Amino acid sequence: MENNKVKVKIYGQEYTISGEMSKEEIIKVATHVDMKMQEITEAAKAAGAVPTNIAVLSAVNIAGEYFKALDDMEEYKRMNAQLEKDAQHYVQLWDEAKKSYTEYKEETAQIVQQKEELLDGIRQRDSEISRLKTAAEEAKTQAQSGMEEVVSEIENKCRELENSFFDLQMENLQLKKELEKYKNNNAPM
Repeated sequence: MENNKVKVKIYGQEYTISGEMSKEEIIKVATHVDMKMQEITEAAKAAGAVPTNIAVLSAVNIAGEYFKALDDMEEYKRMNAQLEKDAQHYVQLWDEAKKSYTEYKEETAQIVQQKEELLDGIRQRDSEISRLKTAAEEAKTQAQSGMEEVVSEIENKCRELENSFFDLQMENLQLKKELEKYKNNNAPM
């Protein structure tokens, strides 16, 4: 890297400073030192003291600023590390939420499929019940030709069919309740 030489004025005196920093950076540092020396001179005059050892006091002030900046930088590093840790935690929570949502969608799809299967079964049973009712009505009509015993048997069968129909309806209601309960228990919070 090239060595830059810059003429600067600090506390009324001209100096030639050389270094690897850019000319702008060298001027910035020299301006800062000059400003500190002027501040200390003004502060000493305001306090009624004779400004002596301005360079040493300025160096102490600048060193104080330097160490404060180092402490601040360490604090920022610590805060940054904590933020990175927090960010990783939130990313992990996000991934877990996505996974839970995916599982929920899959479970919901299964529940919907089960519901459709149950509804198909109910439709088939309703169709069977309708067919059986129709058959019973036809048998009743044919049996009314005078056979009391046959009529009585058919009426008993009809009652059984109605009971079966009622039982199926009750089973249907129970299945619907269980399906609703299952949905409610598996609903996301």
